[in-house]
Amino acid sequence: MMSEAEFLAGLTGSPNDLVLAVRALRESGQPFCLIGGLAVNHYAEPVVTLDADFAITAATGAAAALRAAGFTVEEFPHSLNAMLPGSRLRIQITINSRYGSFPTRAVTGTLFGVELPIASLADVVQGKLWAATDATRRRSKRTKDEADLIRLAESHSQVFDLVPSGILSGMDEIRPQL
Repeated sequence: MMSEAEFLAGLTGSPNDLVLAVRALRESGQPFCLIGGLAVNHYAEPVVTLDADFAITAATGAAAALRAAGFTVEEFPHSLNAMLPGSRLRIQITINSRYGSFPTRAVTGTLFGVELPIASLADVVQGKLWAATDATRRRSKRTKDEADLIRLAESHSQVFDLVPSGILSGMDEIRPQL
């Protein structure tokens, strides 16, 4: 049977890109946590994604630590994008934004054999809600974010309390009648 780490390596083409990214973020000394689709996979039945999204409180040292680990890094005012040459895993780091407090509430989890801080369930829901209702994002991305919220709600009924009625039709369709 294939391990989770072997599965990820088969998808990305690199045996240790997630390990190296997490190690580099730890070395930056800044609090961080996993957000986005991989964080959803921690709380619900997993689906495949090649994005590893992180929230970090400040950029200080993160880009340098990623470069030292062998990543190619693009720096933007509020984010970093990093890729390990030869890998298809896209590391996307949001810096000191509305996600800035997420690392303080993160839980420790294991994903693909890597122990790392993962945004709390409530924070993952909030991030997905922001993304699903952001009219500036492509419709396909918003639809995926809504599907992620539905997956979370199917696994954790308290998610319904975190998503107001009338905002997402897909959530309203499965919302339990009280």
